[in-house]
Amino acid sequence: MAPPEGGPGRQASLWATLVATFFGAGRLKPGPGTWGSLATVILWALASLRIPAVSRAWATIVAATAVTLIGIPAATRVARASGLKDPRFVVIDEVAGQLVALIAVPLAWKTFVAGFILFRVFDIWKPFPIRRLERLPEGAGIVVDDLGAGLYALVVMHLLLHFGLLMK
Repeated sequence: MAPPEGGPGRQASLWATLVATFFGAGRLKPGPGTWGSLATVILWALASLRIPAVSRAWATIVAATAVTLIGIPAATRVARASGLKDPRFVVIDEVAGQLVALIAVPLAWKTFVAGFILFRVFDIWKPFPIRRLERLPEGAGIVVDDLGAGLYALVVMHLLLHFGLLMK
């Protein structure tokens, strides 16, 4: 069995770096997490147009799950290589959380903007128990707290939609 990849001063593999930084979005400044979320919203809005309406909610769940399952090992490898617990340039966690926030959301610019803002607010604020999720080891701690922020954003989004406070 090969030794674990990385360690301070070592470089993570290309696949892990591309995934963890969401193909370089995590290298943008200021606020790499915001850039990762924005890239996700734009790409998902464009991709959703090609998905039949009856399949969109499941497609979003599948996409968020795939990003999470690929993102956790990528984030682990890049964090190990950088020597940082949660490097700011790792934004695959924002991609996963942002996708969760967009589950079963109507295709409209207002819902995408609201989903983006809600997710960023909860990701930065980290209400209980999200901050505790950061204590999970390595990539799991990097990614899972953003899934929690995505769930909070998802609930608020659907409450806004249900009560007609956010029109299509």
